[in-house]
Amino acid sequence: MKVVRRTFDPYLALVVAAVTMVIAEGAAWGQQDTREPLDAYAYALLWAGPVAVLLSKRFPLLTTAAALGACDLYLIGGYPYGPCFVSPAVLLFLLVTRGRRLMAWTMAGMTLLSFLSYAWLVGNRDWFHNVWILTFVMLLMVVAELVRIVRERRAERERTAEEEARRQASEERLTMAQELHDVLAHNISLIHVQASTALHLMDANPEQARTALATIKTASKEVLGEMRSVLNVLREGAPRSPTAGLDRLDELIERSGLTVTLARTGSRALPPQVERAAYRIVQESFTNAARHAPGAEVGVRLEYGGKELVIQVTDSGATTPAVLSGSGSGNGIPGMRERASALGGTLHAGPSGPGFQVEARLPLPEED
Repeated sequence: MKVVRRTFDPYLALVVAAVTMVIAEGAAWGQQDTREPLDAYAYALLWAGPVAVLLSKRFPLLTTAAALGACDLYLIGGYPYGPCFVSPAVLLFLLVTRGRRLMAWTMAGMTLLSFLSYAWLVGNRDWFHNVWILTFVMLLMVVAELVRIVRERRAERERTAEEEARRQASEERLTMAQELHDVLAHNISLIHVQASTALHLMDANPEQARTALATIKTASKEVLGEMRSVLNVLREGAPRSPTAGLDRLDELIERSGLTVTLARTGSRALPPQVERAAYRIVQESFTNAARHAPGAEVGVRLEYGGKELVIQVTDSGATTPAVLSGSGSGNGIPGMRERASALGGTLHAGPSGPGFQVEARLPLPEED
């Protein structure tokens, strides 16, 4: 939506005009014995101030100078003190709060000089009176500077909040992309392996081919469900919870098509982000084993320590030709390492005897 910036200040000008006229009537009644009565010329000079406020955004220097000049002419005309000071004060305040500080302080100096010159011109050379004028002008400028600082700090906080919201949204998008990569890579690799197995055994061993097709059905259903869970975070009010955790590890092993041995040492509650990262690391390790080491036996060890969770996935090496060894994006191990690093942990992957081993260490908070 396009933001329309107003060139004029009609509401502020009306307020200044109303305040000026009220003060003018009160001052005329209270100073009727010492000052000249208000006439058309005096009212014209007083109205010059609100008009200057109305045009101050478009012509800041010209309108401030015009209002100050009208105020000087009003004072020289001998009219009641008070109402002519409203518009110059408002305009000096606006100059500061709108960021024109040099112009504002220059015009404040001109205002002080003109008021002191008028006082000396009419014979009022009392030093206390001059100090009072200086104090009033300085107090006005200091208050304006304080308001400007408060506004700038508030705007900075709002900008910081907006940047933080954009950063969090970007991180959420990256997290969703990583989730989708892991879900698709694992399940599509599993479907590919099982489909190749089913085609190979269709005639020789129909029952094993049927098992492979059942695994394909389960994996395809699983990938659709997990994709739906990941994409639900885009919907308003959707729960921001991990799509998978270690409580589903047995299910992952069952449909992986691998011979897996699971060992757990200890037990404790884990933060959701650690649950999700651990599950995805094991899942990606299974994907790599199915792709590069078909027929291998896979061992999974989870060690729940007081300060870290150790995840170790080791395969014994391929016993049959790898169906998918030449395919894939190559982002599996870097993706696992990024997940571990994001939590302040480490991940090492490399050959282990005839097979391959992935070991991740994820830090854990102290238990209550």
